Amino acid sequence: MVSPAQQPAHPFTDIIRTLLREELPSLIELRHDLHMHPEIGYEEVRTSGVVLRELSNAGIAHVAGLAGGTGILAHIPGTGPRAIALRADMDALPINERSGQPWSSKTPNRMHACGHDGHTAVLVGAARVLSRLAAQHPLPRPVTFVFQPAEEGGGGGKRMVDEGALNGTRIGPAAEEIYALHGWPDLAIGTIATRRGAVMAASDRFEIHVIGRGSHAAWPHQSADPVLCAAAIITAMQSIVARNIDPLDSAVVSVTVIESGSAFNVIPDRALLKGTYRSLSETTRAMLERRITEVAEGVARAHGCEAQCELLRCYPVTANDDGAVARFEQVARDTFGPERVNTLPAPVMGGEDFAFYGAHVPACYWALGLARPGTPFPALHAPDFDFNDDAIAVGVELMCRLAVQDTARG
Repeated sequence: MVSPAQQPAHPFTDIIRTLLREELPSLIELRHDLHMHPEIGYEEVRTSGVVLRELSNAGIAHVAGLAGGTGILAHIPGTGPRAIALRADMDALPINERSGQPWSSKTPNRMHACGHDGHTAVLVGAARVLSRLAAQHPLPRPVTFVFQPAEEGGGGGKRMVDEGALNGTRIGPAAEEIYALHGWPDLAIGTIATRRGAVMAASDRFEIHVIGRGSHAAWPHQSADPVLCAAAIITAMQSIVARNIDPLDSAVVSVTVIESGSAFNVIPDRALLKGTYRSLSETTRAMLERRITEVAEGVARAHGCEAQCELLRCYPVTANDDGAVARFEQVARDTFGPERVNTLPAPVMGGEDFAFYGAHVPACYWALGLARPGTPFPALHAPDFDFNDDAIAVGVELMCRLAVQDTARG
């Protein structure tokens, strides 16, 4: 456990830290259990069952069955009017783990490679600590805990919002702000960071169906070769970011799948390209969509083929609210000292469905440091990734302090 710097005490500082010390060993065990039993999006049946068990054992009011069945909302009442929501994602990834930990995944092709086991353990810990605190001292405001499925491409955040996670129709009053963390491999253990404005990119997908004319491979002149056309489309698409996007802006266009024929001596009549495009503004997002379509269709015509483009908007830009960031930074400095609170230098081009919460209430998405001194930490989505247990206490304490220290009340 990382010992926080001594700061002028909030009235609940000592009791939160005492309760956290008591809860921490079982939270680490909980994290290891979740890590051993990873479940991908909308399949988090066991995971949600574990969370429900923890909430029930702590006597915390909750509702289950959201977002396809595995989403959970929990609530602890408070005396003030400004309700806060705290969110964690629960799903794993289809990856075979190679971390070598005793608590490695027991399920083939399933792994907590993005640290959602740690996120879930932190939020369970915050709920348990705040529940015990509330039994001694009424909380200064209501707290809603959002346990969300299917962040990894499944859009679970949107479903949770659509089904009442924030508006008070399912449990507790409507939330007036929301906070979420993510374990950050590039940030030192014991430190935290966030930034104003865009923090994660809009994450979208495309499919391009290239329709040509097949032939025997020995007579290519009789074909309209969709494989050659697809290759030309891939090459031409590299010019979109290089020549159509402001160099001071950020964007990504990546082709990640190409599928076509199956015989060595047959030029097929179709090819399929799949990929992703990322952006940090609606203007750039629209530009990418227009140019992907124009380039694919134009190159296809030049090759005597046809390109049919399907573009799917998935996650909007995750943008932090200035006021929520200011409140977060004040609470973080009060909790740990200014030397442990950093600013993320730039947005990252990964996507996050926390964006859907921020479209409804002020939101702050923050980074929780995982890196050990002098040791490179495995990257997110890598087969050797494992959440750092030493970060759990930092995450729980800060989530608790966000709940009890409402800096907006003056």
